[in-house]
Amino acid sequence: MVSTAPMSQSKTENAEPMVHLTVSQAIVRFLANQYVERDGVRTKFFAGCFGIFGHGNVAGLGQALLQAEIDAVEAGTEPELPYVLGRNEQAMVHSAVGFARQKDRLQTWAVSASVGPGSTNMLTGAALATINRLPVLLLPADTFATRASSPVLQELELPSSGDVTVNDAFKPLSRYFDRVWRAEQLPAALLGAMRVLTDPVETGAATVAVPQDVQAEAHDWPESFFAPRTWHVARPLPERSVVARAAEIIRSAKAPLIVAGGGVIYSGATEALASFAEKTGIPVGQSQAGKGSLVYDHPQSVGAIGSTGTTAANALATEADVVIGIGTRYSDFTSASRTAFSNPDVRFVNINVASIDSVKQGGLSVVADAREALEALTGALADHEVSAEYRARATELAAEWDRTVASVYAVDDDNLGMNQNQVIGLTNSLSDPRDIVVCAAGSMPGDLHKLWRTRDAKGYHVEYGFSCMGYEVAGGIGVKMAAPDRDVFVMVGDGSYLMMATELVTAVQEGVKVILVLVQNHGFASIGSLSESLGSQRFGTAYRYRSESGRLDGGVLPVDLAANAQSLGADVIRVNTAGEFADAVKVAKAADRCTVIHVETDPLIAAPDSESWWDVPVSATSTLESTQTAYETYEAWKKVQRPYLRPSAD
Repeated sequence: MVSTAPMSQSKTENAEPMVHLTVSQAIVRFLANQYVERDGVRTKFFAGCFGIFGHGNVAGLGQALLQAEIDAVEAGTEPELPYVLGRNEQAMVHSAVGFARQKDRLQTWAVSASVGPGSTNMLTGAALATINRLPVLLLPADTFATRASSPVLQELELPSSGDVTVNDAFKPLSRYFDRVWRAEQLPAALLGAMRVLTDPVETGAATVAVPQDVQAEAHDWPESFFAPRTWHVARPLPERSVVARAAEIIRSAKAPLIVAGGGVIYSGATEALASFAEKTGIPVGQSQAGKGSLVYDHPQSVGAIGSTGTTAANALATEADVVIGIGTRYSDFTSASRTAFSNPDVRFVNINVASIDSVKQGGLSVVADAREALEALTGALADHEVSAEYRARATELAAEWDRTVASVYAVDDDNLGMNQNQVIGLTNSLSDPRDIVVCAAGSMPGDLHKLWRTRDAKGYHVEYGFSCMGYEVAGGIGVKMAAPDRDVFVMVGDGSYLMMATELVTAVQEGVKVILVLVQNHGFASIGSLSESLGSQRFGTAYRYRSESGRLDGGVLPVDLAANAQSLGADVIRVNTAGEFADAVKVAKAADRCTVIHVETDPLIAAPDSESWWDVPVSATSTLESTQTAYETYEAWKKVQRPYLRPSAD
């Protein structure tokens, strides 16, 4: 007779020891033993698991996390996979993403959600992670694998397919997707997810959907499945012949320009970039993700580039005959919708770990780690530098922009109300160099890009790949959890705040101190400005009562966001003047709790013009004079737009 007894820690001849656990318990134990290593430094990959429990995961991953926590408390140790309760599933993903970015993609969180809407709430977060190429493991619960009770609550029924659930929506949004129908499939699914999460080229959202009955199912696992596993994060080296060709192109340039992207920071290549720029004299413009790759007052820094860039960087971009893109994916904001680099003979040298980015703009493709490629190019160009005249021009353009920033930061009369430029300026000047500013959507990301004086490589965190309203509070929590020794300033407008303010409760619950600068301008300042520029007269962008005419142009809505923040457990300081704002920042920095500084601003006072463009189509047949005028401007810019298809390597 064959015994059916559990094989807990059992061992048969020539067989590996087995461990008897549920699928969820196995997931927790596996994730707790994953590590990454880069440059000889080993880091635990998962800092913990965010989760909101429902009928899809409460008895599975919920039980497993509970058991791990109780076991740790009884043993006097930390939990294998610490658990944090969020308030919104999308927000939990944002927190994990913010954490991963601050950790340069070398550490992240897992996120667990229940069946149905709990899981689909994570879809926006999945898209954000994948677009920004930041690792996060999503564990959406799924309906029954056995279909014993189908259709269960919140199950999608398709007449044409019996194996499709709402979680299939994650497939196009994830860099890796798998569904564990049987316990035996779990090792392959988790190992596949880890391969993607730890690969700088492939990384993004990795989704492993686990049906609720499978989560609670017991299985005998090989002990080796839970052995500590270290994933090496490689630094691909550039080919010598490609470095030589890149150096040749750069030597031929009279007006070269570097575009530094997020890859510079993730690679830890900021010192290599500074050394390369100093030795060659080539000025450096920075994308949103790349801001901070050089500190703002570095001699070769000309600040932000593109649609929300500085006039310095954009003037040099117009003249550049060689553009050296380092770790950038050339988004439309970086290239000003392909109008920024208007020299008819411009060529591109693209250094990127991902080939998809290295071939853009017809550039010479240098597929390599940013730090390794910069060091190789520094050696190849050891005897080369730009002309003294070009150095001087870049320096003067940067100084001129810095004077512009100083002028809009200035507060002439403290008795008057504040505008957004002054709020940014005061926050910038009152924060410490290592403090971190966080933002994502609205008018502030563009204003921060051009105005914020970044003094530390990790001091600027603007999510602009997806520019997701509601990211700010949740993302700021993740950033602070990743950098507990730094103050985190979350800059958010009223529109984005109202999207996902509830995570303030999570910050209070976990004792995560963030300083939230809440700018109240009674509407959508960014889209209002864009609407006006497109001839749409700020339609639908103000928070107003509906008037007798039937339009939303009545009085201002009596929304009290400061009272809302206070009701969620945060300390709140209301300010009206620059002096009050400065005092509030000092109080917030001295506090050990989450503090919200509420300030009203005038949305019609804009930041200085970047003298650049962003391609947003204008109605071609409108009868409105405002739209017709905007269409004429649009057509003029379209004539400047270029395809950038000329092969740079020829």
